[in-house]
Amino acid sequence: MAIPDYQSLMLPVLSAASQGEIRIGDVVERVADSLALTAEERAQLLPSGRQTLFANRVHWAKTYLNKAGLVEITRRGHFTITDRGKIALQSNPGRIDNAFLTRFEEFRDFVKGARQEDEEAPPVALSSIELRSQTPDEIMREAHREIDASLRRDLLDRVRSAPPEFFERLLVNLLLGMGFGGSVADAGRALGRSGDDGVDGVIDQDALGLDRVYIQAKRYAEGNNVGSGAIRDFFGSLDRHKATKGLFVTTSRFSASAIETAQFLSKRIVLIDGDQLTKLMIRYNVGCRVEEALDRRRLLRVIGLRSSSRTAIV
Repeated sequence: MAIPDYQSLMLPVLSAASQGEIRIGDVVERVADSLALTAEERAQLLPSGRQTLFANRVHWAKTYLNKAGLVEITRRGHFTITDRGKIALQSNPGRIDNAFLTRFEEFRDFVKGARQEDEEAPPVALSSIELRSQTPDEIMREAHREIDASLRRDLLDRVRSAPPEFFERLLVNLLLGMGFGGSVADAGRALGRSGDDGVDGVIDQDALGLDRVYIQAKRYAEGNNVGSGAIRDFFGSLDRHKATKGLFVTTSRFSASAIETAQFLSKRIVLIDGDQLTKLMIRYNVGCRVEEALDRRRLLRVIGLRSSSRTAIV
C-alpha cells in the first residue's frame, strides 16, 4: 500500500496516545504495524536521508494535533492526549484532518499566524490548508525539485549554445571543484589538447599527479545521442595511452548500447550525460550560485531558556 499522507495519520496518532503519555518513536512503530506497512515502506527515506518518510508524516500529524490542542507535549519525544482530544475520539470521527482541526480556534490562529509572520505572503484561505495532503516538508522539497529542474534545463541550453572554448573552461572549473587537478592553469593545459589521438584532455586525479583521468567531451544537441562506437573508440584511445580510467562527457545522452558497452569494457569509463552534468554543476556551484537559502530549523530543548510553543521555518 502507499504510505498514507499526514492527514490520514492524525486519527491513528491520536488513538495511539489515548491511553496516556507515549513516546513518538513507539507511535511510529505502532501505527506502522496497524497499517501493515512493509519493511520497504517503513525504510523509505526523505531526500535528506535523515528520517524515514513515514516517521516524518507521523511527526507532522502529531504537530498539527498539538496546534489544535488535541495532544500536548509532556517531555522531549513524548506526548499525551488532552481532554479535548479524548472528547474528539469519543465522537467516533471517521477521519481527523485539517478540515476537522479548523473547528478549534487555536488551530485557526496557528494557520493565520504562520501567514502573518511572512509579510510577502499573500492572504490564504483556511480551505487551502484543509485540502493540502502534503506536509510542509514535502511542499518545500517539491518546490525545490521544480526550481532545480528548471535551472538544469537553462544551464544545459546555455552550455549547448556557447562556443567550444566555453565548454572546455566549464569542464576545467567543474573538475577542479570536484577535487581533481592541482590548479586552474594545470587543468587548462590538460584539457586544451583537443584531438590528441582520440582524447580531448587529461587531468590529474590528485594534486600530486599520482594518477590521471583521460577525458572525452562531446557538446551535442538534444537527440544526438552518443552511441557504442564512440565508447569503443575512446576505449582504444585509453589503451594507446596505457590509461586505466576515462571520463566521457556529453551534453546529450548515451544510447542503451553505449551504456552497456562502457559497463563491460575492461577499463573504467564513467559516462556523464547532460542531465548528470548540470546536476554536478549545481552541486559544485559551477555556472550558478545560491541566490536565497531557506533554512529549516529544528526545535531543540535548551536548558536554562524559557520553553516556547512557537515553531519557525526560516
